[in-house]
Amino acid sequence: MKSSNAKQLGLLSFGTLGIVYGDIGTSPLYAFRLCFSSPHPFPVNTQNVYGVLSLILWSLTLVISIKYLLLVLRADNKGEGGILALANLALTRRLSKKKHLSTLILTLGIFGAALLYGDGMITPALSVLSAVEGLQVATPFFTPWIIPLTLIILTGLFFLQPRGTLGVSTLFSPIIFLWFLILAVLGTHEIIANPQILQAINPQYAIRFFAQNTWFGTLVLGSVFLVVTGGEALYADLGHFGQGPIRLSWFSLVFPCLLLNYFGQGAFLLKHPETLSHLFFAMAPTWALYPLVLLATLATIIASQAIISGSFSLTHQGMQLDFFPRVEVRHTSSKAKGQIYVPITNWLLFVGTLLLVVGFQESDSLAAAYGIAVSTTMVITTFLLFFVMTEKWKWRLFKSIVITLLLLVIDFSFFISLLNKIPHGGWVPLVVALLIYLAMTTWRKGQKLFGTQLQKRGIPIKDFFEMIKKDPPNRPEGVVVYLSKQPYSAPPALRYNYKINRSVHQNILLLCVRQYAYPHVTKENRYQIRDLKNGFYQIIIKYGFMDEIDVPKVMKKISKEDIKINFKFNPEELTYVITHEAVIPTKKTGMAKWREKLYSFLFRNSVRATRFFNLPYQRVLEIDPQVEI
Repeated sequence: MKSSNAKQLGLLSFGTLGIVYGDIGTSPLYAFRLCFSSPHPFPVNTQNVYGVLSLILWSLTLVISIKYLLLVLRADNKGEGGILALANLALTRRLSKKKHLSTLILTLGIFGAALLYGDGMITPALSVLSAVEGLQVATPFFTPWIIPLTLIILTGLFFLQPRGTLGVSTLFSPIIFLWFLILAVLGTHEIIANPQILQAINPQYAIRFFAQNTWFGTLVLGSVFLVVTGGEALYADLGHFGQGPIRLSWFSLVFPCLLLNYFGQGAFLLKHPETLSHLFFAMAPTWALYPLVLLATLATIIASQAIISGSFSLTHQGMQLDFFPRVEVRHTSSKAKGQIYVPITNWLLFVGTLLLVVGFQESDSLAAAYGIAVSTTMVITTFLLFFVMTEKWKWRLFKSIVITLLLLVIDFSFFISLLNKIPHGGWVPLVVALLIYLAMTTWRKGQKLFGTQLQKRGIPIKDFFEMIKKDPPNRPEGVVVYLSKQPYSAPPALRYNYKINRSVHQNILLLCVRQYAYPHVTKENRYQIRDLKNGFYQIIIKYGFMDEIDVPKVMKKISKEDIKINFKFNPEELTYVITHEAVIPTKKTGMAKWREKLYSFLFRNSVRATRFFNLPYQRVLEIDPQVEI
């Protein structure tokens, strides 16, 4: 490997620490001690501690190292990852023709995405609260201030989101790097004092744990699962770093440091079982307690930032793929790709996170609500991965089935163990996911009905040419851009202008923006132009679901570089004419009336095309017809 490539790999691997591994890196704050806390208070003894440590080791190995690092990361949708990207990768052209299978894949992808919003609310609340609770170890004075301090920190985090994360992100990786080193140092110190703890590496201790505790022992998996809850982030952030750097940082630093700390906690707990309620912070020397609480708080803020930024990206992807209505998306950096801020997502997460902190009060109680959403998403990921293995990678069916079944055994073991959390708060992320799923599916179905009605009312551009040939309108000078949802169709605004004003400008640009189910469209393929004669040109601008939409930028490029158009135009002086339909719910369609009303509400409150396409307000004319669905 050339030195320049090695340096680049090293820098990218270091960068993954602050973005990819923040969530899984803060799990030692609460995961191990919860294995011995209510609602499954196993006694602290050598066999139980060794059994739990063995479960943690092999859970990290099987779920993170093998499933996600070696298998799921291979499923990149042209460089991008995440549950929606995986669903689109699984939905090959052959499967798209099979209605039931394509519906199943889309349903799984949509519900998996919806579940991640529930995780986006719980992660900041649990992480920050568990870090601030470390102050109670130093002195009881801070006990009444734990909740207020947590709320203040979370409020500051969400209010800083509009500024973007580029400036702060340069500090993320060094802080998380220091955090992992501290995890390793704390754990190593205790392992040296009790090296026998390393015997827990043997998987027989995990088997004995279940043998001794029978079915009751499976309940501990609900807490063990907390050590792998950052797994989905590995895949979601694939597009930022690539497979190599994510794998390198895991195997060279993150995995060893986590194991050292968990085994160190086990050794310390056997020696000091009375410290269970504040186990992690009890391992630190007295003089280091306040600095450790500060570092832990910074680490949890970074972990929270990662899940919040991931929610922004998920909303952006869903909107581009037509699972969400248009919402405001602000690009917070002109240099850094993917740096976006979505106000509606930010403030909904903010309210949800604060309500969770106030409602649950303690990290132990909040942890009872955590995990069910992530475990469900992991099950969905395995199902979607099966279709990728068979359809995309062309693996033999027998091989794909065996791998899928082995992964499902692990996934369902965790999933079943977490079902008992539903009455204790696990219903919260599920309800959030269900509401978002209903909104996403209602929007998607409504868009199809809406598109059907538009097609019925539309006419092909060639038929429009026949109309103006039989009854010629005035053709004043100038260039006008008409936006249309269907290419090679006469936009409603154009027909209204002809019908009412008896006028069609000499030069007409029919503009259609197409969004595709892959991440990016290259600059060379950004647009295509076709001469329709009679002074009309069809322009189709193409975007992937991770691309920033900026129509004036493309029009400026066309005006300077493209020679297909036989007239000159100034992109700064173009007039854009848009049809902004008003949706009227009726009883004519197959969608329930309440869903029609919900779709109408979402449609009415979605961002108008002017802002979505980044058009200059002073150069836009809108026509608002009504469409019944």
